Amino acid sequence: MKYKGLIFDLDGTLLDTLDDLADAANATLEHFSFPVHPVDSYRYFVGEGLKTLMQRIVPGSNATDDELNDYMKKFGEIYSQNWKARSAPYHGIPEMIASLSAAGLQLAVLSNKPHGFTEMCVKTFFPEKPFVYVYGQREGVPKKPDPAGALELAEKMGLGVEEILYVGDTATDMKTGNSAGMKTIGVEWGFRERAELEEHNAWRIVSTPDEVVSYAV
Repeated sequence: MKYKGLIFDLDGTLLDTLDDLADAANATLEHFSFPVHPVDSYRYFVGEGLKTLMQRIVPGSNATDDELNDYMKKFGEIYSQNWKARSAPYHGIPEMIASLSAAGLQLAVLSNKPHGFTEMCVKTFFPEKPFVYVYGQREGVPKKPDPAGALELAEKMGLGVEEILYVGDTATDMKTGNSAGMKTIGVEWGFRERAELEEHNAWRIVSTPDEVVSYAV
């Protein structure tokens, strides 16, 4: 069976944003006189929303909601200045997007990154506007791995879940797609290892973007 639409995660799937995320997070920690973390550690810190990121990187686990809000606000201020300093699409992603678009498939983005930053990233790195919908983390919508966002996108795209492939790089993405009833594709070039994708029941695991095209078209 071929498909009519794909939903993509953003960070670690379409874009390599790790350095900029880590730089902004570490600058936030320094601002509050906390120790910083190695960049590679952020492969495991990011992916479940900004509040969870702050909870993971700040020492201890006793931060109040007001403190977390302060950390999140400062991160937003810093990240808004450097979010595209070193970020870029992964090799082969623009060509993948072009091939999928040319085949007439509907493409969408679903991220746990704050919605405003998600939109900024997509508009900047994909100016040809290949995505019919772009959703980051929004107020009132449960974040991934809750399937609510994926199911909302399916409805807006006018497609059944069986007609959509969900593509991501983490356990959170595999849980999201699987919970929504979509076939999931795990990508090996992202932030996490193949074993994590296997453990969380990726339908297929790919090592290059053109393999996504081969499964979708």
